[in-house]
Amino acid sequence: MAKTKRRRRAQRNRYLALLLIGSGLVISALVLTLILIRRDAVANETSGNFVVPATVSFPAPEISLTDLDGNAVSLADYHGQVVLVNNWATWCPPCRAEMPVLDAFHDEHASQGFSIIAVDAGEPAADVRRFAESMELSFPVWLDPEMTAIRAFRNDGLPSSYVVDADGKVVLAWNGAISREMLEQYVTPLLEN
Repeated sequence: MAKTKRRRRAQRNRYLALLLIGSGLVISALVLTLILIRRDAVANETSGNFVVPATVSFPAPEISLTDLDGNAVSLADYHGQVVLVNNWATWCPPCRAEMPVLDAFHDEHASQGFSIIAVDAGEPAADVRRFAESMELSFPVWLDPEMTAIRAFRNDGLPSSYVVDADGKVVLAWNGAISREMLEQYVTPLLEN
């Protein structure tokens, strides 16, 4: 009988020990989760929740389209420059929101051999022209009725942007609207080389 009581007490103590250890692990996991959530929230507050580009490395695709005046244009014509190719559409709110940022950055850095090419994703030329004129865009706007650029970059999300370096290699890729801070942080250093 005494052995049975001791055995039960030992089992109860093991059960309590396991319960305490398990509870401790659950509490630790919850605390760690809260810390990580808070860290991400602070990071988003300090970064302004901007889209950060992915670093990539692949040859720029061959893209030949027409501009708003009906002239034949090609990405190859920009070899030797740093170019940001922006796939966008007039109906896309983040695309519309980033246009003034892109235009201002282009104006400030065009003298450094930098260009932005805004490639509209399949809309009628008249709609694109109206939008470009209303925004007073200073960079080239190309028409892409067959969505060639979207297929070439293998990304149908809008807006999406790609930075091609002077050697014709795509080095940065964005999905989503670009902020001025991200352009300064990631593109400006490419212009200083």
